[in-house]
Amino acid sequence: MALTEGDGQAGAESSARPQSLMLSFLGIYLLGRDVAVYSGSIIDVFARLDVSEEAVRSTLARMVKRNLLTRHRQGRKMYFGLMPHAADVLEDGRRRIWETGAVNRDWDGTWTLVGFSLPDSRRSIRHDLRSRLVWAGFGLLQSGLWIAPGTKDVGAMLAPLELGDLDLSDHVTVLRARALEPTESADLVRKAFDTEQIARRYRAFLDRWDTRHPLPEVTDDLARQLLLHTDWLRLIRRDPHLPAVHLPPEWPAIRAEQVFRTLAHAYAPGARTLADRVFDELAR
Repeated sequence: MALTEGDGQAGAESSARPQSLMLSFLGIYLLGRDVAVYSGSIIDVFARLDVSEEAVRSTLARMVKRNLLTRHRQGRKMYFGLMPHAADVLEDGRRRIWETGAVNRDWDGTWTLVGFSLPDSRRSIRHDLRSRLVWAGFGLLQSGLWIAPGTKDVGAMLAPLELGDLDLSDHVTVLRARALEPTESADLVRKAFDTEQIARRYRAFLDRWDTRHPLPEVTDDLARQLLLHTDWLRLIRRDPHLPAVHLPPEWPAIRAEQVFRTLAHAYAPGARTLADRVFDELAR
């Protein structure tokens, strides 16, 4: 499910890369709609973020090559729409933003454990497996043993791996468990996850967005909306969603989520008005 970010840097206004911004754009304006958008419209939107036409066209081409976007030609114009896999990824992002949230107040006390041992000849699979575990919110408790709070669908996570003739069930063990004395869940959080690093990311988000007039150098709500959603989604995708009961009471994710939701609702009407003015859409 994880997508790597495209090459090339957005302008001085954003540390986000073009593909990250593109995913935010697609998630807000194409997800759930059977339409395609003219490439010139996308270039116009991204120019507001100081992303070059070349970078936009390169990002679109890469996403088509990876079967995330599909092309539709009408006359001399090229339109881009979502492929099913891209829709799945974007829907996952939507759920994380608006349903799962940044603070895990509903933890049931269980952990999903994944242990694996792969031969050196399968280093690429081992690397992919580790990447997928981190993406899914797992932390390394000890050598070969990863944990995540709650119940995780590890089978679905492993299914896309390119295994060749390897039977992964011979090398991977998945369990659901609770901590028993002398083990404390708080100790598992401390050992497997760098909570200070996670907190620093949320504080950096607040430093950027929790101001009276955030990002004054960005000129309109459409640009601000895309930057905000990109920053937030990148942040929560890297958050393992640890149980709030085992985090400090002043956990910065609480304030950061309030700021995101307030600004997202504030920017949405103006952004939608600009989008309606700029977009050239094609029904699919």
